[in-house]
Amino acid sequence: MSKRNDKLGLKITSPYILWSTLFIVIPLFLIVFFGFTKMEGGAYVFSLENFKELMNPLYFKVFWRSIRLAVISTILCLLVGYPTAYIISKSKASRQNILLMLAIIPMWMNFLLRTYAWSAILGREGILNTVLNAIGLNSVNVLYTDAAVLLGMVYNFLPFMILPIYTVLSKMDQDLINAAKDLGANGRQVFSKIIFPLSMPGVVSGITMVFMPAVSTFVISKLLGGGQFMLIGNLIEQQFMSVGDWHFGSAISLFMMIVILITMAIMNRFSDDSEKEGGGLLL
Repeated sequence: MSKRNDKLGLKITSPYILWSTLFIVIPLFLIVFFGFTKMEGGAYVFSLENFKELMNPLYFKVFWRSIRLAVISTILCLLVGYPTAYIISKSKASRQNILLMLAIIPMWMNFLLRTYAWSAILGREGILNTVLNAIGLNSVNVLYTDAAVLLGMVYNFLPFMILPIYTVLSKMDQDLINAAKDLGANGRQVFSKIIFPLSMPGVVSGITMVFMPAVSTFVISKLLGGGQFMLIGNLIEQQFMSVGDWHFGSAISLFMMIVILITMAIMNRFSDDSEKEGGGLLL
């Protein structure tokens, strides 16, 4: 019976194993291979020159700008996403699905189209300046700036912050909140001592889900930044698609993977208490 179950389990998982091997394991192996090799005399030889090249101060500026914009966009998503998720979770049950749909409707549209739309809005002859001129105000130059890139990041990644926080808030034990109020806690104390600590697993998940795509994006910075500055994603794309240096591009990719893994490790330390239940998170 056990052998029969093992064979059945293998048949069920075989497509997943094949998919993971073809599209995860093999590509990752190729990135590691190219990252630690150089082409010399028509042969691949082990080398660390690709990583030494990363020490160039020019690339430090690219890394710093990418991480800075990703952190700022994550903070902005949290500042906007948490109140939004809280309002949705406190709405009537009949309205929650409608409000959630409004929050995720933009995700139904293609990512490129959503980003292109902001180009039409923020351009010199775009909707924003047209409205400003109509009410007698001067035009503003937002497109091709850091502000435009941040706006694109927040717009595209905000649902990834709202959904996990809403999921936690909607499942929160209302008896804990009622008990705190019965014991004399005011609204601010209830939020700071009960609601926010209990919602930390959703906050951590949201931060992780926003930071990872934000630090690696290249489409948003290319379209809304106008190619005037480069992020890590743009640098990797350039090495693979334009320069043709797969070795250096793989080294940058590995560096970015390390940054993301470190970020996830830090976030996991804050979510260690997520396995606790009820008031255990408040201890």
